[in-house]
Amino acid sequence: MSAYTDKPASQDEKTSHHLTQVDISGYPDEKQVIAENGNVVTVNEVNVAEEAILAEGEFTEEEYKKLRRKVDMLLLPLMWVCYGIQQTDKTGLGTMNLYGVQKSTGMHGNQYSLLTVVFYSAYALFEFPSNVILQRFNMGKTLTIYMAIWGIIVLCQAFLHSWAPFMVLRFLQGAFECTISPGFNLIIASWYTTREHNARSLVFQSANAGWGVVVDLTMYGIGRAAEKNPGGFEAWRGIAVFLGGQTLLAAAVAWFMLGTPNEVRWLTKREKLMACARVMSNNAGTDLTGRKTWKWDQVREAFMDPVMYFQFVNAFLSCVCNGAITTFGTVINKSFGFTESQVILYSIPRSVVSVLWFVVVGYTTSKIKGTRMYFMMVSCIFPFTGLLMIALLPSDVSYRWVKWGGYLMSVTFVIPLFSAWSLISSNTAGRTKRSVISSMCFIAYCTGNIAGSQVMKAKDAPHYIPGTIAIAACMGGEFVTILFWRLYLVWANKRKARTVAAMNLSQEEIERKGQELGAEDTTDMKNPFFTYST
Repeated sequence: MSAYTDKPASQDEKTSHHLTQVDISGYPDEKQVIAENGNVVTVNEVNVAEEAILAEGEFTEEEYKKLRRKVDMLLLPLMWVCYGIQQTDKTGLGTMNLYGVQKSTGMHGNQYSLLTVVFYSAYALFEFPSNVILQRFNMGKTLTIYMAIWGIIVLCQAFLHSWAPFMVLRFLQGAFECTISPGFNLIIASWYTTREHNARSLVFQSANAGWGVVVDLTMYGIGRAAEKNPGGFEAWRGIAVFLGGQTLLAAAVAWFMLGTPNEVRWLTKREKLMACARVMSNNAGTDLTGRKTWKWDQVREAFMDPVMYFQFVNAFLSCVCNGAITTFGTVINKSFGFTESQVILYSIPRSVVSVLWFVVVGYTTSKIKGTRMYFMMVSCIFPFTGLLMIALLPSDVSYRWVKWGGYLMSVTFVIPLFSAWSLISSNTAGRTKRSVISSMCFIAYCTGNIAGSQVMKAKDAPHYIPGTIAIAACMGGEFVTILFWRLYLVWANKRKARTVAAMNLSQEEIERKGQELGAEDTTDMKNPFFTYST
């Protein structure tokens, strides 16, 4: 839709708008006008943003806290379960491998690892269009539909007998699963303040380990039941049925509960206004979806922003490790001297440690400003050390518990990746720019996982020592990347602070101008009042 360049109304005709001097009374919601600072916005965006800005001071701190508690109780548990389910759907292939999926489907050579390659290839291919779809349509409903479709796909895997259809279904699974991580980060940004982003994101992301405990116990039970009934329904097939079934059940609940403040039905009209007003201090605009505007100047800025490249390198290095561990971790663990069932059981303490580390990081970063990236760096050191222990210690059963301890230490490798995802919400303003950076980040996520699955060579089985050393090196490289990234953000914040100080504005004027520029879809680099989180 082309922008209208309406002239400002006369002084007598002006309405009390903060964002534009154009008299927009009677205009359709989708009509575009020029905002006071020169940005193009729709009438609907003006109305929603101005209502939120004006209402910010109408609510008491106790009302805001009550609303936050309600959201924490209703939204976060659902997101926790849904995110845990997508992780187990994605990585369940590793457990299915323990129970003979390769033999059952006649796989040979590198065909098994290609199932991971095709999954992440589809994930990368559909990442960008899915990001656009999420912001053009109802986000909650779109995510739920995608979830239901991939649940059916996982369920269908239980009835396969050859490799080729498995490749097709894994491709489709990747195409539909690609929405949940960027979608959930956008939802968190629409409900919570910048200070709260990391802690709340880590809540649902902790389901990687937390829900994994529930699923591991269930898969252990399925495996034991299959062992008692040889010749019956194979364990890996039962696991696929369970994984697909849990996804469909969660999607049915999410249909009624998931969404942004303006989408959900479980808030009153007053609470929706309060939710929007509460996050205006993020200086990143409102939660409106259904927007049709695409801004090429923001695309150019995204590719000129060093942050995008820090995000890309960080995601790639982290996911080389992720791809290797999720695809071959169970096999490596078994090589220490454990049985298939022991591998599943002994993964539970690892999941518990992961959840506890998530709690420590989430709580500390919400209470102490500027600690997010320090925890990202620390979380690289543990897996770097643990993976080198696994690779360099002798391949002898007497070292199995020491090596298991090294494997336990590697569990923190996900924190740098997940915290970086929350930084997209916290540190990127401009809807188009955020879509581009998010898409590039998840493309790096996919290519890293593909590379990780290929680092482990069949000739190095079952210990995969060269591949383990390679992913340890990636952890070291990620530490250095985060260090320079944080230094850049600190420098950028100091430069912005000098610019704002030269304006001689009051604190109230600084806050209001920052909110107005955010509501106009101004990018973080062009908004001098936007401060980066570190």
